[in-house]
Amino acid sequence: MNLYPDNAVILAPLSGYTDLPYRRSYRRHGCHYAFTEMIDIGALIYSTKRTRNPLERGSDESWLGVQLVGGKPDEIAKAVEIVNRHDFSVLDFNLGCPAPKVAKKGKGAGLAKEFDIAAYFADIMVKKSRFPVTAKIRIQDPIDPVPTILLSKKLQDVGIRAITIHGRTLEAIYSGPCHRHIIAAVQDELKIQVIANGGVTDVESYEILRKETGCGPVMIARGAMGNPWIFEFLNSTRVSLPTTEELSHEMETHFNELVEYYGEKVATKLSRKIILDYMEGRGFLSKLKCQVVKINSTDDFNKFMEEIRNRPRRGG
Repeated sequence: MNLYPDNAVILAPLSGYTDLPYRRSYRRHGCHYAFTEMIDIGALIYSTKRTRNPLERGSDESWLGVQLVGGKPDEIAKAVEIVNRHDFSVLDFNLGCPAPKVAKKGKGAGLAKEFDIAAYFADIMVKKSRFPVTAKIRIQDPIDPVPTILLSKKLQDVGIRAITIHGRTLEAIYSGPCHRHIIAAVQDELKIQVIANGGVTDVESYEILRKETGCGPVMIARGAMGNPWIFEFLNSTRVSLPTTEELSHEMETHFNELVEYYGEKVATKLSRKIILDYMEGRGFLSKLKCQVVKINSTDDFNKFMEEIRNRPRRGG
């Protein structure tokens, strides 16, 4: 039985981003399927310096997945025991993160290079978890589909219920084309559900990814950053770009929820990268973007938002 409907559009786990306030911003615009941030297993087990619990789920979240990344079997078992105390819709095993600080330590996409070890760790997770377990991987070769098929089948064989495939290799990080034909080849070979990921920024790229991979569900990551409205476009509930007033209102709501969640000091620091994402590609002058780094309080933010509302954007 599939975990996702054929038309599911899923917000990816985004390290440093998809906390509860971030997810609420996207849910306001039609996002139903969302994940926590990618959670490092070691940090989950041993860290005591947390602003908020990364496993926290809002009472208004009807569907929420949690994603773990790690490279030690004993720690995987302990982390799943912690996750089991909470309530999630799925548990995802990250075998796709390309960040050097992750991959070079034998985690994420680095771990996925060792097919048998990755499958062994996934097997531990499946046996320990009270939730359905899924995995997120990258293609292993941009030309030959066989290595990616082999990895995927090994994960399928240990009980992974669905696999999300990013159409770029570890070495490519996030640059270059999304090799959709590799995802399509895996989709043809697996019995479990395959979710396509990579390169979706608008309706056109979304439709191309679905058509050329044969996958129904799609996961969106970087293409959704600063653009929660993409879910409305993909769900066919919006046809026009957000106005300056709509953009301003969402930025203010998101910021205020960050302050409520983390407190003003932490929230203002976290908000800067999010504000810049909202501004990206929307015609704001570089001079205005440079002011974001000076936001250190709610008053600073409110003054900045006056500038956003009152300064015309290039192109409209």
